[in-house]
Amino acid sequence: MARFQLAEVEDAFRHFWYTGMIREDWNAWADLFTEDVVYEERVLGTMQGRETVRNWIVPLMEQYGEIYGVYDWHVADPSGRVVFRMINRRDHPSGEGAMDFPGVTIVQYAGNNRWSSEEDYWAEKLGIQQFQEYEAALKEHDPDHRNKRTRNDWGNGPDWTIGKASFWDWPDRQRP
Repeated sequence: MARFQLAEVEDAFRHFWYTGMIREDWNAWADLFTEDVVYEERVLGTMQGRETVRNWIVPLMEQYGEIYGVYDWHVADPSGRVVFRMINRRDHPSGEGAMDFPGVTIVQYAGNNRWSSEEDYWAEKLGIQQFQEYEAALKEHDPDHRNKRTRNDWGNGPDWTIGKASFWDWPDRQRP
C-alpha cells in the first residue's frame, strides 16, 4: 500500500474540493483522476476511466446546475484515503433558506495530484424528496431560479470551502 505525506494528501484534497465544489470546473475536476479511475456511484452505477467520468459529470452538473456541494467534514490518512461528508444543497426559490440532502464520499489518492478511485454514497430517498420539493417551489416562487445558480449558504466550513454567491460570479462565466 502506498504511503504519502499527509500534507500532500490534504493539499491534493483541497485542490480536488476547490476544482469541483467551489470552482465547479467539472472538466478540470475530471482531469484530477487517473486515466483508469474506478468511480462507484452507489445509486447510478460504476464507471471506469477518466473520460467516462467526464462524459457523465459535465452534462449532469449542467442539467442540475442549481445544486452545489457544501463541506461538512473530512478525514485523511497517509494511505491516501480521504473520506468526506458534504451537503448537496439547492437554495430555496423563495430566497429564504436551503434544501439539503447529505452524502459521504471516499476517494483514493494516487500521487501527483491524481485520484484513482471514488465511491459516492448519498441519501437517495432524501435526494428525490428534495428534488420534488424544489420543483414545486420553482412553480410557486421563481420558475427561473434554476438558471440563477445561487450559492447563498456555504455552511460553516474552513475558508477554503467557501465559494462565490453565484455560479455566474466567476469572471470567465457568461450566462446563456
